[in-house]
Amino acid sequence: MYVISAFLLTGCGNNQAGEEMGAQEFELLTIKQQDYAIKNTYPASIKGRQDIKIIPRVDGYLQGIHVKEGEKVRKGQILFTLDAVQYRAAVEQARANVEQMSALLAKAQQNFDNKKSLLDKKVVSDATFTDAKHDLAVAKANLAAAKAQLTIAQNNLSFTVLHSPSDGVIGKIPYRKGDYVGTTIQDGLTVVADNQKMYVYFSMTERRVMEYLAKYQSMDEAIKHMPQLSLQMASGQTYSQYGQVESVSGVVDEQTGAVSVRAVFDNANGLLLSGGTGQIILPAVKSKAIVIPQEATYEILNMVYVMKVVDGHTVATIVSVERQHNGKEYVVTDGLKPGDVIIAKGAGLVQEGTQVKVKK
Repeated sequence: MYVISAFLLTGCGNNQAGEEMGAQEFELLTIKQQDYAIKNTYPASIKGRQDIKIIPRVDGYLQGIHVKEGEKVRKGQILFTLDAVQYRAAVEQARANVEQMSALLAKAQQNFDNKKSLLDKKVVSDATFTDAKHDLAVAKANLAAAKAQLTIAQNNLSFTVLHSPSDGVIGKIPYRKGDYVGTTIQDGLTVVADNQKMYVYFSMTERRVMEYLAKYQSMDEAIKHMPQLSLQMASGQTYSQYGQVESVSGVVDEQTGAVSVRAVFDNANGLLLSGGTGQIILPAVKSKAIVIPQEATYEILNMVYVMKVVDGHTVATIVSVERQHNGKEYVVTDGLKPGDVIIAKGAGLVQEGTQVKVKK
């Protein structure tokens, strides 16, 4: 990778012999371009595919808590029950009202049929028949309204039993039996995190996204060709499963200049936790890259320097770099060009202006 030469630092004295006295050797690197596999890293947040808040649809006292925090649950499993006495009573009352309205409708129907028969025989007036017709319509409407109230009451009764809407893991449960809960609870009784697959959110630079778009002409095609992702968890370990980019936001954040990206990872083993953090590692191949070892650089006030050899003397040179995930190399984006020669090791210990000569 490196083009290494032995150079001599000239000592004090005259002529060639004097220059070679007390000489020091340096490893030098001649800059070349190459195709380089880059591992771009991005801070990431982890969320369950669905983090569903369990919010009661009716008010009441919490009568039963049937799960524990962190417990795995299946879709349809009972999570909580509320005191249902008033809702059962409402159902009975609504059912009785339906029966009453049904009886009134039967009576109105009978009266209508009688009036129609008499009208045909010219026994009653049109007005009398019209009144009977109106009474029948009102009875039908009253029965429909009573049935609607019964449906509402039955639904409210069913809402006193809260089921899991999906497979997942139970989150924090801040309430206890006997607490009065209802529809106004913003955070819910708990959260069911569907963790069979996990969404991992991170942000890519606008420039990186535009590079993909320029290459593949559309976002859908760009996503299809994006490489598999690795995830470094908060523990520092690399997650055993690879992920895939699923969607890329079409909006650039005005403040950060970044684009939000969502990746999906399988999580059958449950090692990824909703709400967790990590680092996404996105591999890419950078063509004609200039790569130097980190040990060829030093930093002052967050500026990265190399010691470049120009006309036989060292010159401190600021370079712009992309830090690599391996902690060993930098990709130089500005400050060096092919053919430049730099000190390969210990650049921070070499004074600027030091005379350098190739060892013969």
